[in-house]
Amino acid sequence: MNTKAEMNLITLNIDGQEVKVERGSTVLEAAKAAGTYIPTLCYHPDLSPFGACRLCIVEIDKMRGLPTSCTTPADEGMVVHTNTPRIQELRRNVFELILSEHPWQCLTCPKNGRCELQEVASHIGLGEVSVPPIYKNLPKDTENPFFRRDYNLCILCGRCVRMCQEVRGVGAIAFTYRGGQAMVGTAFDHSLQDSDCKFCGACVDVCPTAALMDKSSLWAGIPDRKVATICPYCGVGCQLKLEVKDERIISSVPDPDGIVNHGQACVKGRFGIREFVHHRERLTAPLIRRNGEFKEASWDEALDLAAKKLKSYTAGELGVIASAKCTNEENYVMQKFARAVLGNNNIDHCARLCHAPTVAGLVQSFGSGAMTNSINEVGDAACILAIGTNTMEEHPVIGVEVKKAVNNGAKLIVANPREIDLCHFASLWIRHSPGTDVALLMGMMRVIVDEGLLDSAFVKERCENFDTFRESLKSFGLDFVERVTKVSRDRIIEAARMFATHSPATILYAMGITQHSHGTDNVMATANLAMLTGNVGKPSTGVNPLRGQNNVQGACDMGALPNVYTGYQAVADPAIREKFEAAWECRLPSSPGLTLVEMIEAAYCREIKALYLVGENPALSDADTQHVQESLAQLDFLVVQDIFLSETAEFAHVVLPAASFAEKDGTFTNTERRVQRVRKAIEPIGDSRPDWWITCQLAKRLGGRGFDYSCPFDIMEEIRDLTPSYGGISYERLESGGLQWPCPTNDHPGTPILHTNIFTRGKGRFIPLKYILPGELPDEDYPLILTTGRSLYHFHTGTMTRKVAGLNIIEPEGAVEISPQDALPLGIAQGDKVKVSSRRGEVITKAKVTEVSPPGVVFMTFHFAESAANILTNPKLDPVSKIPEFKVAAVKVEKI
Repeated sequence: MNTKAEMNLITLNIDGQEVKVERGSTVLEAAKAAGTYIPTLCYHPDLSPFGACRLCIVEIDKMRGLPTSCTTPADEGMVVHTNTPRIQELRRNVFELILSEHPWQCLTCPKNGRCELQEVASHIGLGEVSVPPIYKNLPKDTENPFFRRDYNLCILCGRCVRMCQEVRGVGAIAFTYRGGQAMVGTAFDHSLQDSDCKFCGACVDVCPTAALMDKSSLWAGIPDRKVATICPYCGVGCQLKLEVKDERIISSVPDPDGIVNHGQACVKGRFGIREFVHHRERLTAPLIRRNGEFKEASWDEALDLAAKKLKSYTAGELGVIASAKCTNEENYVMQKFARAVLGNNNIDHCARLCHAPTVAGLVQSFGSGAMTNSINEVGDAACILAIGTNTMEEHPVIGVEVKKAVNNGAKLIVANPREIDLCHFASLWIRHSPGTDVALLMGMMRVIVDEGLLDSAFVKERCENFDTFRESLKSFGLDFVERVTKVSRDRIIEAARMFATHSPATILYAMGITQHSHGTDNVMATANLAMLTGNVGKPSTGVNPLRGQNNVQGACDMGALPNVYTGYQAVADPAIREKFEAAWECRLPSSPGLTLVEMIEAAYCREIKALYLVGENPALSDADTQHVQESLAQLDFLVVQDIFLSETAEFAHVVLPAASFAEKDGTFTNTERRVQRVRKAIEPIGDSRPDWWITCQLAKRLGGRGFDYSCPFDIMEEIRDLTPSYGGISYERLESGGLQWPCPTNDHPGTPILHTNIFTRGKGRFIPLKYILPGELPDEDYPLILTTGRSLYHFHTGTMTRKVAGLNIIEPEGAVEISPQDALPLGIAQGDKVKVSSRRGEVITKAKVTEVSPPGVVFMTFHFAESAANILTNPKLDPVSKIPEFKVAAVKVEKI
């Protein structure tokens, strides 16, 4: 009996060779499968067939004319000829016409040796061009900071236009003018900065000639090597190829074979790496503070001093802050150092400030605190609820998947107080007040239950505590929800019906959900909605928190948290603790330690005397940063390990220079639980060293055992032995691509979807919820709500992105976004300097008057030390996850 796969195959003959391909393939794809080369210039595997260059023409028996193979569907029994004399002659004629508008200057062209036009010319064997050349004499566009546009070299293949429109969904460029004057350009010939261009570089990556070229590698020539690794910015986990020449990175290019990003990246990953890695301000030698000033020291001197000082304190007076920017192996070593060497569980990292509610909330609801599904499933969803996520700016490659879903007919519900880019693609935009997410979601669920739109079978078979939950919905009548959220009841009803009746439906959220004093409740509300509609454990469904940093998921997995070892194994569980004691050959503390926020507060109270802080910048990233800085100043001893002298490092007594991601091996775990290889591309800059090496050296000086690793491979093998969910994840297997945990054995394929047949905790648990007011509301003194977030062009506290000239050109400084309705009575105009004040402090910044922000709400990013938004934010904590309330703070804005 034929299998389904075999029934989907067709057979055709190409140049005398029998070829089997999937039904729906084009003739060109069939030829590629057969290993037959057909020249093309407009074709690209990520784009729809175009047929513009006419080079891929073929002859097909019983078919008139010479069809283009990229647009012709392959059919059963088809007989194809790809290189007859007739085809060769016509191809040469077509190619001559293409070359007539392309300068013949290959030897002086920056793409010489990497040009697809040269490859085609070599195949066709064109000896001379008989058509007179046409010189366009167009000016080169070098104004934008990242790539050169020279349309004298453009062959009008349309790849860049189609990539921008079809894949990225931006449409910043198009064909302009007509006939012989046709060219690629922006609307009204505006500069790219004044267009909708996001500078992702996808147009550059598909250009077959030198019409579009990365400025950084314009004349760098062919790289000596290309090293596949993972982007160091957000949690998407895009695979990049670092191009290296003369032991310097000359470019970072998204890998077409990247299983997560499929050849796509954002502006930071594409153009924001080379400069920060090689920046003149990189730390290249250890520093010791002497008489109030930093002085360079040897590694032995710095490590000996650090060990001597740390040894002088009791276990309870010490703390370790690990890093979501470091590898899994490094975070594992850091938490082992805290527990086995310093003797406490005072180990935490920046997940406390972003997705601690995700872990706390989803563990209660599902039993596992991570993204339930995979990124590549988003594009196949029938409905997407994007709540508290500015996906296009914070996770642009996932934004590409969202646009793909919309193009496929999916319903997109955006719940966000601000009119973010995602709203322009939405079927429904809900503009609720900041801090009212529980009321909104519970109101939607009230409608779903009242109208009988719930998945009763799923609820009955897979879940528990539904009756108690249903009772709690009585507190969320639509009059109440409308009053609290400021969203009309009709809109709430529409959203509820849309989500419940379009399956599969998925929920995406980020820090707009988590960074609240009731962030854990917000997360559990999303879990309730997914279970209520049966959207868990199936493709393109689930609750999908989008992690903010490259390895914040991995740092949590590795136990860089005060209450769990690796794989979320509780430190308070005697059996688990005994397992780690046996492996590490030491006694371990039984009580959970302090969180990051609690350690900072304990430093202020002089209970924590010394901190070992790696790759984090709490002096800018934490809420109420003036208080944080006061706390850091109270420490007797602070060791900071970083690649730059950050604002936090300025408080240090010893600074240890770390290697960047490009200078070491290891693994990152992305937001979808995918563990991927990080590969060393260049040697460490100066005398910097990998973080794992530094921590091990410090541990050995303090008498720690089990820190004699020779390389990150050794550390991963230890992780595998102690962590069931990582048991089957080895470097050998990762060479073939990433693996998603849980992956318990060497023959396990990984887990793209969690909770398929049973929840991790057994049954999914509905959690009754109450609406809780934010910790701070507007009043007469502070009449506006400040909410914070990120920009597309910068990352976190700017330690890396503000070292990149192009990113600074596009976004050189911070601003406060304020609505025209709020700005007008305050006499504030576009670009005015203003003072933004809260109960905790004040900052000076520029005003950006925009309707993106609703009346009563202002917005700031936290990337800029000169206008540090977190001076203003509210340190009130979620009682469960201990995250501060970054997203709601009462402020006033005054014109200076």
